[in-house]
Amino acid sequence: MKTANKTVTAERLVRDALKKAEFFKDYNIFTFLNEEGALKRAREIDARIAKGENVGRLAGVPYALKDNFLSPAGDTTAAAHILEGFSSPVTATAVRKLESEGAIMIGRVNMDAFAHGSSTENSYFGPTLNAYDKERVAGGSSGGSAVAVALDIVEFATGTDTGGSIRQPASFNGVYGFKPTYGCISRYGVVAMASSLDCVGFFTKSPEDMDLLMSITAGQDVNDLTTLPDYYDSAAATDAPTRIGVIKDFDNESVDKEIREALKNKCELLKAKGYEIVELEMPSLKYALPAYYIIQPAEVASNLSRYDGIRYGFRSEKSEHLDDLYRNTRNEGFMPENKRRIMIGNFVLSSGFYDAYFLKAAKARTLICKEYDKAFSKVDYILMPVAPNPAFKLGEKVNDPVSMYLEDVMSVSLNLAGVPGLAIPAGKTASGLPIGLQLVGPRRSDKNLIAFSKELEIDDAIEEEENV
Repeated sequence: MKTANKTVTAERLVRDALKKAEFFKDYNIFTFLNEEGALKRAREIDARIAKGENVGRLAGVPYALKDNFLSPAGDTTAAAHILEGFSSPVTATAVRKLESEGAIMIGRVNMDAFAHGSSTENSYFGPTLNAYDKERVAGGSSGGSAVAVALDIVEFATGTDTGGSIRQPASFNGVYGFKPTYGCISRYGVVAMASSLDCVGFFTKSPEDMDLLMSITAGQDVNDLTTLPDYYDSAAATDAPTRIGVIKDFDNESVDKEIREALKNKCELLKAKGYEIVELEMPSLKYALPAYYIIQPAEVASNLSRYDGIRYGFRSEKSEHLDDLYRNTRNEGFMPENKRRIMIGNFVLSSGFYDAYFLKAAKARTLICKEYDKAFSKVDYILMPVAPNPAFKLGEKVNDPVSMYLEDVMSVSLNLAGVPGLAIPAGKTASGLPIGLQLVGPRRSDKNLIAFSKELEIDDAIEEEENV
């Protein structure tokens, strides 16, 4: 990661990033460019460097902020009309930690509104375009973050992952995307989607950069009681992994042929290096998607109930009475997918349906947690696809919510179980679209998982050299 010093100034790094952001503006990546604030902060860092002061491990590094992280710089909208004009009085813990190490936020990036989606088409600001093909989706919900890194506008970007929202866009755009163990990084100051599933993570160009960002941001936070005691850097190094699992249930015709081939090739490379490939049967994972789309909307309905047009954000001007104000504000302010999830969530939590739906989904979640525990008693890590397909065409699934939800079939189980997952680049399709795979580890194995991914990065470099 290129940081500022006495020969490369922070101001130069920021100006270069802003110039690239302008050059790629037709990709619809940014919802707000922090030009004035970023340049001011860059000059302050340069002045401190000139004085010989310690300016942090991320001195002058430009980064992009997913628009659901609270920060006084620009309005925090979560790409939703209902939060338009909201300027946050607080700063998210993750943002505070990054900027205390000298990172400079050059702008807020696009996302599915309130992180509801798998394509960034559900944004009030319109879709972000895929970094490799402008006719295809960027993935979601953190599509803007992934494309900002893939196009080399910034060194890294923040993201949130509730059911694959970091890993899937990372896969679609050929970058690294990490969903840590649940509770590893504080969620304080991040607009809530589904509180028992949400994780803060990052997009980077290398495992080394991911490790650095995790070292800076992981740790307990008094403002988030779900955070785990500090363990990332203090975790004892485990024995070198020897057994890599692949899930038999995901090796079928519903998965794109080129993705299956990429997984097979990775396994062959690992075998050649002496790793044992273990085939796993995890039958409970077939319940992951239906369980997720009961639990998640239920929590969404609860979290979005606070947006009423009274305290902050957008307020409808068409209302004469209080009930009309609530109804019209929420109708005009939420995107169609937001409304769909609110309605599903309120239904599964309603009297007479709680036991039939939500309680059964919670029990299925417990089975999935146990399934992963059982798997990790047999293998050190699991290697699997991130999504069943490469990036799909814009508009292809936007009117077919079930088809869109099925894109999450391989990613949601990690959030239900709270285990970490790292999306890694794994080649390209014949048409040039990136393919991503994900490494999955047991809870609190984050650092070792990232370290192991460097093995696969070396494999990629050797393979590319042989193909030249």
